[in-house]
Amino acid sequence: MFNNLISIIKLLFSKDKELYVFIHRITGFLPRNISYYQLALVHRSMSVKDDDGHWVNNERLEYLGDAVLDCVVAAYLYNRYPEKHEGFLTSTRAKIVQRESLNRIGESFHLRSHVKAMAHSTSHNSYISGNALEALVGAIYLDRGFNACKRFIEVKIIAEHLDINDLVKTEQNFKSRLIEWTQKYRVTIEYELMDTFSDADGNPIFRTAVILGGVYTADATGYSKKESHQGASKKALERLRSDKLFRERILSTATPQSIL
Repeated sequence: MFNNLISIIKLLFSKDKELYVFIHRITGFLPRNISYYQLALVHRSMSVKDDDGHWVNNERLEYLGDAVLDCVVAAYLYNRYPEKHEGFLTSTRAKIVQRESLNRIGESFHLRSHVKAMAHSTSHNSYISGNALEALVGAIYLDRGFNACKRFIEVKIIAEHLDINDLVKTEQNFKSRLIEWTQKYRVTIEYELMDTFSDADGNPIFRTAVILGGVYTADATGYSKKESHQGASKKALERLRSDKLFRERILSTATPQSIL
């Protein structure tokens, strides 16, 4: 009670009152150290100097938040589905923490409107809200500790914004998306089974590589060939999106008239 009163008094006289209110609306609590949340909303295009004169932005908090999200979601699914094998848990976790899901949730929190970024970066980075959400998780972890961060993820992210049952039924068909991309640009695509082995319980695991235009692009494992194809395709799509030089290399294998 006394601590809450102090927090409210600080809020009333703080120049960051708007940010305090915004974070409270999202999380349900008032920040103890507002600087974590300030940094969580600083995109690298608008990096600021810290007290030591170093340029900083939200990328380190994003890294931390990503790790905490993985941990909490993994434990949540482990307890919710005690009979499911590792492959199911891994694929379901991937659907929860994928960029598209986090970005949608970040947009619902209106994080984009509070992120400090160059206008060019904001208009060309479709995942700016999802990245800010990961940074926010990192800020909560540092400010409030693991248990409060865990509650935020389980209640505000999972319970309020995700239908786990529907998510489990939904297959992210990355393979179809990748094949459509190769057809659009007339790039050859091959899936090559690299290895087959067993896990500790004797379940078969398949490792498959995807090769675009004769160039190794990515590989992934799965408890079925189909699952490994999906994983490799997802990694390939991410690489094509994030690595401009690699994308140009793959496009160079296509016929000139297919590249528009």
